[in-house]
Amino acid sequence: MKIKEWIKYSSKLLKNINNFQLDINIILSTVLKKSRSWIICFPDYILNKNDLIILNKFVKRRFYREPLSYLIKKKEFWSLDFYVSNKTIIPRPDSEVLVDQALKIIKNSYLKILDLGTGCGNIAISIASSKPNCFVTGIDCCNEIIKIAKYNSKNLNIKNINFFLSDWFSLINYNKYNLIVSNPPYIDFKEYFNLKNEIFFEPLSALVSKNNGIFDINFIIKYAKKYLYHEGWLLLEHSWNQKKKIHALFKKYNYINITTYKDYNSFDRVTIGQFIKFK
Repeated sequence: MKIKEWIKYSSKLLKNINNFQLDINIILSTVLKKSRSWIICFPDYILNKNDLIILNKFVKRRFYREPLSYLIKKKEFWSLDFYVSNKTIIPRPDSEVLVDQALKIIKNSYLKILDLGTGCGNIAISIASSKPNCFVTGIDCCNEIIKIAKYNSKNLNIKNINFFLSDWFSLINYNKYNLIVSNPPYIDFKEYFNLKNEIFFEPLSALVSKNNGIFDINFIIKYAKKYLYHEGWLLLEHSWNQKKKIHALFKKYNYINITTYKDYNSFDRVTIGQFIKFK
């Protein structure tokens, strides 16, 4: 079968998926280890049997709405390529707002930074790569996830970073940080079932939180103060409809300079607050 024939066949299967033509080209590029421009230039290239078997498996998985990132084991974030698996959620462009706000606070300072629930390490590594004068620590509650984050930092040659196992602050001990960032679970369980089918392939524990999606956020805001230096900052990603609740929680636990920033779709997405240690 020629490339152009396989594209026609797979297009019929994936026609109900947004941007299916792009997905098909990316799948071809990944399996054949060729650039997308090469695939366009050589539509009459004959696919061998082994390539066809792999391509057809990928298309079948995509037909059932498995995210493309899990098929190709890769997702771009902050102009960096991250290895991902179904043990971690897939990095999303809106989380770049969290990175951007962290960098604005850091400026040219030497700061110690903690990333809670690091996943594949995309937020921690993006900050570390942009600010080599800072030291970033990423934690997560699963050894397999920590291995993925470590692999990404090594693959991207990021030196000023460390990852270790901890269930939120459980193994942080007496360490303190100038900046704590987190993209915690924040989806309400009822809301979860109204989302796109693709999200059901991602780990539930990294997405859904109790108490209308606010349980983990409340925990982090309450206890982060113990691990922040005086005038340190806490930055949290959250759902578009949680701004008021999160502002109330920041105020309840005596943070100041509370500000919310919008994502690329103009939804409230990241809220920050500063910890002041009163004598």
